[in-house]
Amino acid sequence: MSDERIHRAISRDGTEIAGRVYGHGPPLVLVHGAVADGLSEWGPILPWLTDHYTCYLPDMRSRGLSGASDDLSRETRVRDVVAYVESIGEPVTLVGVSGGGLLVLGAAARTSAVRAVVAREPVAYEALADDIRERFSDAVEQMSAAVARGEGTDSVTPFLEIIANDDEFAAISGDQEALEEIASFLPLDLVEFRECLAFRGPSPTAPDQLQRITVPVLLLMGAETGSQWFRDSITYAAGHIPDARVHEIPGVGHIGHLVEPEQDARELLEQLGKLSVPVA
Repeated sequence: MSDERIHRAISRDGTEIAGRVYGHGPPLVLVHGAVADGLSEWGPILPWLTDHYTCYLPDMRSRGLSGASDDLSRETRVRDVVAYVESIGEPVTLVGVSGGGLLVLGAAARTSAVRAVVAREPVAYEALADDIRERFSDAVEQMSAAVARGEGTDSVTPFLEIIANDDEFAAISGDQEALEEIASFLPLDLVEFRECLAFRGPSPTAPDQLQRITVPVLLLMGAETGSQWFRDSITYAAGHIPDARVHEIPGVGHIGHLVEPEQDARELLEQLGKLSVPVA
C-alpha cells in the first residue's frame, strides 16, 4: 500500500471529510462502521481489491484525517458521504458495513454519483426489536460507565458481545492492538449510538428513503452472523429497496472482513462482478 494518496471533500456545513486512497481502476468508496475509521475497517481486505479498483477510504467526521465536529447525527454523516462521493467526479460504487451500510444506503437515495451499492449487514433502527433495543441501550450505558471509569479495552466488551459471533469475539479479544484501537473510537461512537436511539425524525433508512434508491443494491450477510438485528435489518431493507439482492457469505459473521479478510474480499469481488461494476 505504498501508493497511498489522500482525497478531501467539504461537507455542507464546512467540515472537511478526508480519506486515504489506494489502488487503480474504477472508484470503490468504502465507508466504515462503528469503532473504526477508514483504514482500520478496510485495511485488512485492501490487498485483494487494489489491483482492480481505486479504493477510497473516507474517515467520517471527527475521526482519522477528517475535521472535527460536534454534529455526529446520522443525517449529517449521510451528507458527508454524499459530499465525498460527488467530489470524486465520476460515478462510484459505494460499499458500507454495519453503521456505514446505513450511511451508504442513505447517500444512494440522494445523489446520482453512485452506480451501485454494497451494504454489508447495514443497521436499520426501524428493524430494531424491542428486546434487542433494550439490550443495546443497556450496553451503551455499560460502555459509557466503563469509559468514565477509564477502563480502556475492557470498555469495548459489551459492544463486541453484540456484534461478534463466538469465533470473532475470541479473535478480537485476543488482539490487544485491535482492542486498543476500538477503545480509542468508543467515546465518539457512544455519542452516535445515543443519537440513533433517541432519534425521532426522518431516517435515512425510512421506507420512503430506501424506495428512492434507483441503482442496484447488494445486501451482504455473513452466514455465521449471530445478531438477529442484522438479519432483521437485511430483511427490512430488501423489502423496501426497488432493486435489491441478498447474498450470504459462507463461514463468516458480522466482522468477517476483519478476521477472514481473504475470503471476505474474494466474495466481495465476485459479487461486484455480478453487479456489472466495471473492473480494471
